[in-house]
Amino acid sequence: MTTSPLPQAPPNPAGRAGARVSPEEGLRLYRDGDLLDLGQRAQSVRFEKNPGLRVTYVLDTNPNYTNVCVTDCSFCAFYRKPGAPGAYTLSVEEVLKKIEGAADKGVTTVLLQGGHNPDLPLDYYLSLVRETRKRFPGITPHFFSASEVQTMARVSGLSVREVVRRLRDAGQVSLPGGGAEILSERARRRISPKKGGPESWLEAHRAAHEAGMRSTATMMYGHVEGPEDVIEHLENIRRLQDETGGFTAFIPWSFKPANTPLDKKVPHGSSANRYLRMIAFSRIYLDNFPHIQASWFSEGKKTGQVALHFGADDFGGTIFEENVHRAADHVLKTSEDEIRALIRDAGFVPAQRTTLYEVIRTG
Repeated sequence: MTTSPLPQAPPNPAGRAGARVSPEEGLRLYRDGDLLDLGQRAQSVRFEKNPGLRVTYVLDTNPNYTNVCVTDCSFCAFYRKPGAPGAYTLSVEEVLKKIEGAADKGVTTVLLQGGHNPDLPLDYYLSLVRETRKRFPGITPHFFSASEVQTMARVSGLSVREVVRRLRDAGQVSLPGGGAEILSERARRRISPKKGGPESWLEAHRAAHEAGMRSTATMMYGHVEGPEDVIEHLENIRRLQDETGGFTAFIPWSFKPANTPLDKKVPHGSSANRYLRMIAFSRIYLDNFPHIQASWFSEGKKTGQVALHFGADDFGGTIFEENVHRAADHVLKTSEDEIRALIRDAGFVPAQRTTLYEVIRTG
């Protein structure tokens, strides 16, 4: 792609330090703001928070340990009900074999997720963390979404805080942001009524932060949500970040409808322009988040590059294995060399990072 000059900060842009955007003003900006103006404002905030041309990425993979789930989310093509054809649960050793293969490729982050399987005891999850730490010390276990933590609590009869404490004691230091979808009561009632409202997701992340763990925040948009739901989502995570400071990054992506129960039932879909609006607006609104991640994987490599000019400072990871989007017929692949080339071609300097955004090497 053709490299464009990096935008300069306009006078007093919304989202700069000391000018927090209110939910009311945010709704107007998100709904009606000029896209290029939003991008310019977002880029000025990006350079305030992360000066210089460095764009980070991570060597990671996203395997799954089970697809058995009883939550019946209408946006999901991955899950299978207990006993259904194609349902599976891997043993601890089978999961560790996957992690061993990732370690052989130089992976430093494993994002492990599955369904909400009521037959798995808490010790299964704790063993996955302990054994990963023991056998693969170079890998950070970025395991289990908030709703999986809630499932562990229900099955074990323990509180969410106690489950998180035990995961931490087993060696976990980071929680992925998956399962947030849209943190709006109205939207969640329509697409995932068994998952609980926004507080269910927020409770798990609050507990993780209080236990000394870090986490990411995500958003899946482009289904039933409206602009007000987007603002409610961002306000929820901004408030929790004010409270705990535990989030490392925000990662939005668009809904992939193929093979899901939600497909053809509601208007949906996204575009590059809508994604860039989301990236830019989130960088402006989430003034207390250190990083915004662009997604080559969910939105395409060219769109991911452009997002680096709309406020994003991270390019995600290599994602050597991924099955949830694959189940919705969305498949993209890359390599570390290509990621570095994409970042350079966009006009930036690639820098490999850890799960917790510590830079390993630059250039």
